[in-house]
Amino acid sequence: MWTNHQSEPAAGTIVPPVLYLPVSENLEGQGQRFTVHPLTDGRSGLLAYTALDRLAACCGEQQPWVMLATPDLGRVKRVQPFDVVAFDVPVPISLRQGGRLR
Repeated sequence: MWTNHQSEPAAGTIVPPVLYLPVSENLEGQGQRFTVHPLTDGRSGLLAYTALDRLAACCGEQQPWVMLATPDLGRVKRVQPFDVVAFDVPVPISLRQGGRLR
């Protein structure tokens, strides 16, 4: 389980028009899965990065990703439910392998 992190932008923070979302192959081999993790308070958080260099620094240089228009987060939530968006969360090295999330 992950500890809670900045899950919503602080007041006055400008959220960019696009976000970079880490993805992994769907276990059934049908498309990609977004990265959603349980938080310590029982909620689930969708990992989202406000810049591509932040995604690489926080998830690994080899991490697959998709760029998504911020207003389309609702579409993602319908496909893969989450409670909060976790912006720019550094993923511990222990949860990475080969330059990407496990």
